[in-house]
Amino acid sequence: MRRALISVSDKHGVVELGMRLAAIGYEILSTGGTYRVLQEAGVKATEVSEATGFPECFDGRVKTLHPAVHGGILARRDSEKHQREAMKLGIEMIDLVAVNLYPFRATVQKPDSTLEDIIENIDIGGPTMLRSAAKNYNDVIVLCDPADYEAVLEPLERGEAIPMDERARLALKVFEHTSHYDAMIASFLAKTFRPEGFGRTLTLPFDVVQPLRYGENPHQNAWFLKDALPASGASTDFVQLHGKELSFNNLNDLDAAVRMVREFVEPAAVAVKHTNPCGVAVGHDLATAYVKAHDADPVSIFGGIVALNRKVDRETALEMSKTFLEIIVAPAFSEEALEVLKAKKNIRLLTLPTNQTFEDAYDLKRIEGGLLIQQVDSEPAGMELKVVTDRIPTEDEMHDLRFAWSICRHVKSNAIVVAKGGVTLGVGPGQTNRVGAAEIALKQAGAGAKGGALASDAFFPFADSVESAAAAGISAIIQPGGSVNDDKVIEACNRYGIAMVFTDVRHFKH
Repeated sequence: MRRALISVSDKHGVVELGMRLAAIGYEILSTGGTYRVLQEAGVKATEVSEATGFPECFDGRVKTLHPAVHGGILARRDSEKHQREAMKLGIEMIDLVAVNLYPFRATVQKPDSTLEDIIENIDIGGPTMLRSAAKNYNDVIVLCDPADYEAVLEPLERGEAIPMDERARLALKVFEHTSHYDAMIASFLAKTFRPEGFGRTLTLPFDVVQPLRYGENPHQNAWFLKDALPASGASTDFVQLHGKELSFNNLNDLDAAVRMVREFVEPAAVAVKHTNPCGVAVGHDLATAYVKAHDADPVSIFGGIVALNRKVDRETALEMSKTFLEIIVAPAFSEEALEVLKAKKNIRLLTLPTNQTFEDAYDLKRIEGGLLIQQVDSEPAGMELKVVTDRIPTEDEMHDLRFAWSICRHVKSNAIVVAKGGVTLGVGPGQTNRVGAAEIALKQAGAGAKGGALASDAFFPFADSVESAAAAGISAIIQPGGSVNDDKVIEACNRYGIAMVFTDVRHFKH
């Protein structure tokens, strides 16, 4: 008689699985809650403890860790030696294993779960049985997902063997499943027991959400994945209210826009193109902030992504409807705003708590054959601004300096941001030298730069950028400082009457 071992946390479809296997002659072995569910449904089953001659113990922590179980799974049917040993030891073969695991992730995500609850939901016997069966996939059918039950039951009921490529697929699914499960455990425990970093190895658990139409370019395949144990409110936590599915570039830009808009407490709007800001503004209300952000660069915002940190009202929606935008993301939309925006063609509307702070732990960059990991670049606690020039910034200038600085760290290096009155006037991103970045930002700002603030993500190595800023009418500059030419740069600021502030913090973004 063929034998099946069924022991599942997710009981979906398990009664039908047991009934149909029993109907075609399988002896059913089971454990604990699964055994009770099968019995109550009238499925004849034998408890594993009866088959092993050893009782479950330690509150069910030990149920299936026994040679009678693992020998029956792992013994090779094509090995006379294995079969003789099994006969000598009284071990019967197990031909099908249907197991899924304790709900570790669900337990972690319950707000009232204690560490003890979480530890108790680390499955030991389940992964061991699955891995054993997957290793011996030539002889054992292994099922870790209820979605696969039907594909196995149908051929078995017709008296057909499960093809080897299907057995291999199911085995691969098991190893993906158990490695992901272990990675979630390691990730959670690392955050709990070693919050300062990680040890000699790192395994990152992600869930594949969906394949994307293509990557940055049409010839590249791409996929969208989410952190398996994300903190609530991550940029991947969006809810799409309207529009077609998001692309690779959409998701990348969305993340950049959300990170930027979270810099602000007051009503703010951030427009992004190719992960760089093309217009950022704050205002006394959301509509004002959006109009200022739009007018900062009305050319680049076309086809861009806009992130807002307030509920979108009808007035703001009407302003946004005047321009083609790919995506609008906000904490919420009023019904009137949705009515206005849904009438627009090819627009995507997303909700996300962009008005809440979100701290990711690490930033990852893929390189050939490896990975670079660093802490996310956030403003160090207790950072102090140090005035280094004869002239002290006015209150308005200091506000503009802080505003420009908060945006500058989100701009690709070399980065220069010009701002005034709570709005970006010019952004110089991703240049190979700081002079070039300054020229781009100042040219974009034009006459508006007069009396404005300029932020640089890294120090000025020479006074040439100060001279360009002075010629454009910039009145205050914020930069990290730390160059061997600081004295010359400061002297140039004093000569032109520009106030300069050092942060002692650099914000390269590559």
